[in-house]
Amino acid sequence: QVQLVESGGGLVQPGGSLTLSCAASGFIFSDYGMNWYRQAPGMQRELVAGISTLGSTNYAGSVKGRFTISRDNGKKSAYLQMNNLKPEDTAVYYCNCNVRGLPRWGQGTQVTVSS
Repeated sequence: QVQLVESGGGLVQPGGSLTLSCAASGFIFSDYGMNWYRQAPGMQRELVAGISTLGSTNYAGSVKGRFTISRDNGKKSAYLQMNNLKPEDTAVYYCNCNVRGLPRWGQGTQVTVSS
């Protein structure tokens, strides 16, 4: 079955960096675009970044220039490199793709930016 497993979250000070990973299984990874979303307490889930099958990327305005999404089709994995983190980046981060018309989600990984 389709599985997405995130890892790499944690506690980091403002200005710090983290890299999130999403390991995929149960589908042909290279055939699908991948996305990262986040959800802060009391807020709606929002799209952070996306990467197409050909590697084109898009970012939310709030993270552009600080975050980088990438993918490794050989490892069936997507990544989110996050630099210059701010307290407002604190959220649960989710990996997402739409496989056979259905949105698929990982369990999420907590990112906390605090001094």
